[in-house]
Amino acid sequence: MDKNIENFINYLLFEKKYSDNTIKSYKQDLTEFNNYFKNKNINKINKNDIESYIENLSKNLNTRSVSRNISTLKSLYKYLINNKEINKNPMEMITNPKLKKALPKVLSEEEINKLLDINPKTEFDYRNKAMIELMYSSGLRVSELINLNITDIDLDNETVRIFGKGSKERIIPLNEYTVRALEIYIKNHRKELFKHGENNYLFLNNHGKQMTRQGFFKIIKNIAKEKNIKTEFSPHTIRHSFATHLLKHGADLRSIQELLGHSDISSTQIYTHVTNEKLKKNYEEFHPHGK
Repeated sequence: MDKNIENFINYLLFEKKYSDNTIKSYKQDLTEFNNYFKNKNINKINKNDIESYIENLSKNLNTRSVSRNISTLKSLYKYLINNKEINKNPMEMITNPKLKKALPKVLSEEEINKLLDINPKTEFDYRNKAMIELMYSSGLRVSELINLNITDIDLDNETVRIFGKGSKERIIPLNEYTVRALEIYIKNHRKELFKHGENNYLFLNNHGKQMTRQGFFKIIKNIAKEKNIKTEFSPHTIRHSFATHLLKHGADLRSIQELLGHSDISSTQIYTHVTNEKLKKNYEEFHPHGK
């Protein structure tokens, strides 16, 4: 089984060009799968074996993680069938557990304004302001933010070029606040962050290397603490806030879908539920007969 899994991972890496984080997730799921069956011949694993394995996973993992494992195995077996490594697919009749779709957490406009209200003094302050302004104005994923190159920013045309999931390219307009923050950071302060020679990444950490997810999360947590923002949030919350605030102010779903880089409109429709939930809460709180 080891060889089959290794070939499958190489297929995802070199042909499908999945991201490092996605590959890491697949490896984790398949290592667990391989260990459970103790390298049993994959042709001899049947539907009952798979169901027993999933039942075992359910004892230790939440529904979302179990569903991810099932999806990983479905992808593996589809690959093996297509490459004629196996004759029968035991995953055909296995269904993913139904997930309750949680509404994304968002920051209020007041909280976002607090987060953006940075009075820069150091090169790190200017970088932080540029990062947060860009993320909120463009709805970037944190992976997209940290992977940006200096050449992806076009200050003259006020746009940013983003390579999202599946290396899909999209061009997003920038507002004047973001353009100004980026211009000051790029022209006056980015070079101050170089430690061991230049590189092309737009946002650099204090070692002069590419900003990391963890580094960015730590930065916004510290700023939130300084600004007394009580809401618990992650970098992805800024993306959710971008979409929710656009919808609230009248943007249509199709435009938001394009800006976010969603391939399916259903992924964008979750934000209508967020705004409806907010309307309901406001009604109950402020209408005389609301409660």
